[in-house]
Amino acid sequence: MKQFIKSREALLVLAILILLGLISSRFSGFIAPRNMASVFQDTSILIMLALGQMVVILTRCIDLSVASNLALTGMVVGLINVAAPGLPVPVLLLVAMSLGAFLGAINGILVWKVDIPPIVVTLGTLTVYRGIIFLISDGAWINAHEMSASFKAFPRYELLGQPVLSWMAVASIILFYLLVVRTPLGRAFYAVGGNPHAAVYTGINVGFTRFMAFVIAGAISGVCGYLWVSRYAVAYVDIAGGFELEVVAACVIGGISIAGGIGTIGGAVLGALFLGIIKNALPVVDISPFWQLAISGSAIIIAVAVNARSERKKGRIILKKAEHA
Repeated sequence: MKQFIKSREALLVLAILILLGLISSRFSGFIAPRNMASVFQDTSILIMLALGQMVVILTRCIDLSVASNLALTGMVVGLINVAAPGLPVPVLLLVAMSLGAFLGAINGILVWKVDIPPIVVTLGTLTVYRGIIFLISDGAWINAHEMSASFKAFPRYELLGQPVLSWMAVASIILFYLLVVRTPLGRAFYAVGGNPHAAVYTGINVGFTRFMAFVIAGAISGVCGYLWVSRYAVAYVDIAGGFELEVVAACVIGGISIAGGIGTIGGAVLGALFLGIIKNALPVVDISPFWQLAISGSAIIIAVAVNARSERKKGRIILKKAEHA
């Protein structure tokens, strides 16, 4: 219990509670259970993308193409639905996940085999994927009236009183927890990020581990592509433009270290919820939503500074002081 109180997650929980208190002082209905469930639903895609980004950052890499991956897979499944409206939703989800994983694999191969820095690779594919969207759609939009009813209804379908979109976020949290905490691959993510040179001597393939991180992030981005397009019932070139900033911000705010090897599932989720609450609260407190990017950017800078200071303090402890008899 004492360890949790001193943790980054506890600090985030406190910050979220203070934020909710401030918002409720202006609009008491914001903290109503139904509204909080709606906030979680609105934040579900950000949570899922943050979990995918987390495994990449743990390996000392970064994926700036997640939003473009989302947009491309969303456009592809949208076009498929227009061409074959009777295709079952599970098939579309499988297509989205597979395409997203393939796009993530491209990033992973370039980082692993060609040895290009991850930030350069994903900045490049960020633009390339957007260009492909324009080519396959000819710059046209896919609107709600072109999509089938089942395609649009899936994220809104209620199960035990909550929409499927929220349940998919919950399922993602559980799956990523099991992956990161309970599997050798998850432990390899931490080992590679903590000390890639030492990881090699333990038999871990650093390049392949990073490749798998990109594939996993790509797969979850693909799923989110379908969920985004079906929920908002529109697909176009600039869908989710700039959303990668929010994804990175959620991870960094949640305590995932850009230097790699440090971070938790709970931190990533809480970081995403913190941003989700801010995003939903801005209209309530009469602040322009355009301030959201400035808030996200400021949060990244502050969080990185806090993380760096915390890591320096831990780094100074080389040997524990001997206890006096």
